[in-house]
Amino acid sequence: MDFSFTPEQEMLRDTVTEFLAARYQLESSRAAARVKGGWQPDIWQALAAELGILGASLPEEVGGIGGGPVETMIIAEALGGALVVEPFVDTVVVGGGLLRRAGGARAEELLTGITGGEVITAFAALEPQSGYDYTNVDTTARREGSDWVLDGVKTVVTSAPLATHLLVTARLEAGEIALFLVDFEAGNPPAGLTVQAYRTIDERRAADLTFDGVRLPAEALLLADAHEAVAATLDEAIAAICAEAVGGMRKVLADTVEYTKQRQQFGVPIASFQALQHRMVDMLLELEQAVAATYLVTLKLEAAPADRAKAASAAKATIARAARRIGQEGVQLHGAMGMTEELAIGHFFKRLTAIQYEFGTADQHIARYAALTRP
Repeated sequence: MDFSFTPEQEMLRDTVTEFLAARYQLESSRAAARVKGGWQPDIWQALAAELGILGASLPEEVGGIGGGPVETMIIAEALGGALVVEPFVDTVVVGGGLLRRAGGARAEELLTGITGGEVITAFAALEPQSGYDYTNVDTTARREGSDWVLDGVKTVVTSAPLATHLLVTARLEAGEIALFLVDFEAGNPPAGLTVQAYRTIDERRAADLTFDGVRLPAEALLLADAHEAVAATLDEAIAAICAEAVGGMRKVLADTVEYTKQRQQFGVPIASFQALQHRMVDMLLELEQAVAATYLVTLKLEAAPADRAKAASAAKATIARAARRIGQEGVQLHGAMGMTEELAIGHFFKRLTAIQYEFGTADQHIARYAALTRP
């Protein structure tokens, strides 16, 4: 198979990479993650207005450019290589995917807002008892007159403190898992919604949400049976964070090789030690397997649901192993310097560690793959 990019895709990759190299510095992004609300709104607006990448995979009818999974992969890898904390996956991939599948005038309006950088979404699905199982939903939605009333708790809702809208799963009285839209401003949530915001280990923003009789209008129901829409969208999100991890792992490997060429022991660079060379070769092998798995899931996103799900689970399990190995080796080969705030390696290690658990653990995806391949 030909895995080379088209000239347009290469231009997209180079444009995003050059923009981030010039405008996205580690020090400023870490400072924003800690003291400026968790992100840089000016960068987000530049991604929308100057680069147009927030609509790269969205339909032309909503202001996008009608790209597909490969374009999303290219952008996510570039963002991962720069350790971007802005909510691209949560908004463009997850939010955009759910809204595209929901359809309707309201969804199209929000998709247009995503393309322009005005709308930021967060997906509220995980619950205290659910672990990483998005189908284990205890939050309920009941009708009261023409309104819907939501009750329940959602945990680790990434990007919620930044969001303008929440996409919430809840179980209807008939048993189906439905998808609801909640107009949301972190500083002014609707009545009955309690927000406990915090910073995650990888310096992103998340929140736990408690719905206590939150009343929504009838049109807040986007999908009455959202199971397949959620499954397909989360597989797309897995492909995107796999690409993000590849970008991060490339950076870790490159920085590690460069550091070992500079760091000297016994009067020679430690890169000359054969034992360390073997460890860096192992890192490269893990990276190449991760790249192959990411390409596979990207190309399978439009396949039949079972084939798509198998590719997503295989990629997530592969990425989890590679992220752990490359992250740990990178820190160890840097020695004590690998744990300092001054070097990028420690920040990448935190993000790669978080990716191992985002959208499901390796064990969960190995089990899903086994179930899908069982006769």
